[in-house]
Amino acid sequence: MRKTLYIIGLSTLLFSCGSQQNARKKQYIPRTPSIQPKTAVKTSGEKPKSKVTTEHGVEFFTTNIADITKNDNTASYGSIVSAKPAGYKVVKTYFPAIAQNFRQRYLILHYTALPDDKSITVLSQQAVSAHYLVNNTGDNEIYQMVDENKRAYHAGVSAWRNDKNLNDTSIGIEIVNTGYTADAAGKRVFVPFDEAQVKKVAALVKDIASRYQIPATNILAHSDIAPTRKQDPGPLFPWKMLYDEYQIGMWYDESIKQGYYDLATSTDFQVQYIDPAFIFNVQTQLQKFGYALDLSGKWDDATKKTIEAFQYHFRPQNYDGIMDAETFSILQALIQKYPVK
Repeated sequence: MRKTLYIIGLSTLLFSCGSQQNARKKQYIPRTPSIQPKTAVKTSGEKPKSKVTTEHGVEFFTTNIADITKNDNTASYGSIVSAKPAGYKVVKTYFPAIAQNFRQRYLILHYTALPDDKSITVLSQQAVSAHYLVNNTGDNEIYQMVDENKRAYHAGVSAWRNDKNLNDTSIGIEIVNTGYTADAAGKRVFVPFDEAQVKKVAALVKDIASRYQIPATNILAHSDIAPTRKQDPGPLFPWKMLYDEYQIGMWYDESIKQGYYDLATSTDFQVQYIDPAFIFNVQTQLQKFGYALDLSGKWDDATKKTIEAFQYHFRPQNYDGIMDAETFSILQALIQKYPVK
């Protein structure tokens, strides 16, 4: 009897152990995967890219590998800003993508309407700013106020061609100049710019426009992008000199302008002037060139101020806000030279 019980107990023990072993075999035990470094996938015919450079722990990429004819540019002027997600690593295995361009598409020139010291205080301490301030103290310094990669508050409500709110896409340059006073007849009398100061502006604009591939059509006055509100930098700012000597900005071809002038003066321009159809056409041409203007068919205040802004830039000898044959001919020559693309 004892022998029988022993055999039964031993069988039960063996069965129990076998069951536990089977249970252990079925239990899921997670495995720690071995992480292999990722190898960049190379496409056929791909040229080796320039490497991201690091200086003092800060990354830069200063070589353009994109197609400049498409206005694409991969170069960074400043450090590369990257995300730092918790628990993960951002790598630049495939950096940079070719399809990209600069935020900086416009260059807007202003005057401060203040002397040097007050210009610095206002632009650095109040709710208005610019990327650069060009002083008039006779030295070789230009003050940077805002990082080029950030928005400065200089343009306000603004528009040019198909773009609005140009703070988002522009670099602002403020020039120390006290602006204008009004004479006895109420006409604005503007203060001229110092020659050495203009050379600073020219060098600065040339550098920025070259780096960001900013076209001539996008180098503008504050009065161009906000003609009903602003006059700066005014008719004494030497746009033609900057165009002739530094290849900066827009200017018309004299021969083309003269052809339009001869055509305009061969007709009774003054009779057309009061025709609503002619006024509508002038407004359409100003809009076509780039100014934000409603097509009212009337010589309203907004139209007069827009013509005045146009004259500040391209016909500074007379800025009365009247669309005479000379102003009209200049406008036509500019539209021909700088069509909207």
